[in-house]
Order: sequence, then structure tokens, then C-alpha cells
Amino acid sequence: MSRWMRENYIKSRRELRLKVKFMPVVIIEMWEGRTDEQKERLIKGVTRAFEEIGVKPESLQIIIHDVPKRNWGTRGEQASKLTQ
Repeated sequence: MSRWMRENYIKSRRELRLKVKFMPVVIIEMWEGRTDEQKERLIKGVTRAFEEIGVKPESLQIIIHDVPKRNWGTRGEQASKLTQ
């Protein structure tokens, strides 16, 4: 890599770090079965909560993992067996 490329790469990384101070990521793990509308309300609610502490919505990432009950263990059992 040439000196010019290295200096410009470093400069662009610094500029990026200055623009993106932090990007919170919220990961929600829950049993599958919620509707898209319920997930949308959940995302909006989490976003509002973060806005209240000064996080801009465009800086927030929310990931929802729908976990099948057969893949969730609790109290030594599969959740699918406990919630039948």
C-alpha cells in the first residue's frame, strides 16, 4: 500500500470514528410466535426508550431473534415441553 493510500485510509477511519461515536445494538431473544405488528411495536418502544436517554434512532440497531421453544432450555427442560 502506498503512503498516500495509507494516510488517506487512516484519515477516513478517523473521520468515521468522529461521525459515529457509538451505535448501540439491542438484541432481543424471545420465543417465536409474535406477529410482525407486535415486533414493530416492540422496536418502536425500544427506540423511544433509547431516545429518552439521548440516542438518535438512526444510531440504534435492534435485532430480534425468534427462538423456537424446542431450542430454548429452562429449568433443565425444553421450553416446548414445559409450555404444552
